[in-house]
Amino acid sequence: MKKTVLFIALLLIITSCGSIKSSLKNIDNSAPEPVVGKNNSFIITQYSKDKKYGYDKDYPINIYYRGTKNDTINQKYFLNALAGPKGEKITYTKMENCCPFPTKNSDMGAGFLDVYELNWEGLKKPVILYLNIYERGLLMIPVGLSLKKI
Repeated sequence: MKKTVLFIALLLIITSCGSIKSSLKNIDNSAPEPVVGKNNSFIITQYSKDKKYGYDKDYPINIYYRGTKNDTINQKYFLNALAGPKGEKITYTKMENCCPFPTKNSDMGAGFLDVYELNWEGLKKPVILYLNIYERGLLMIPVGLSLKKI
């Protein structure tokens, strides 16, 4: 049902806008597939120096999705690896899907970004991250966040 509604919405967008062009700037199909560690999170070893990485819809975190039935599992694996800037425990909530773009990695021929809100104790304004399950890219910790201590 959810995919049917998304398909209809995408079809309406495509027909009303003519065509959709990709604005994604950081796709890297040669990036290694993410690896899940023992604590149900991705093993991430690099920190991004780009302040747009994950925070800008044109520079989403490309976490890739291999076609399992649970299309949100990679978001959870990625977000479970993160902590606040001083190691604070984060909570996250999926807010919406946005920003359609063409992709060969979807049966519909297009994908949407997933928008997540992150919070932790002491944070004044929630952090918003854009995640992309359709494309690959090097997984890194976004600027201002840290790797969760195990």
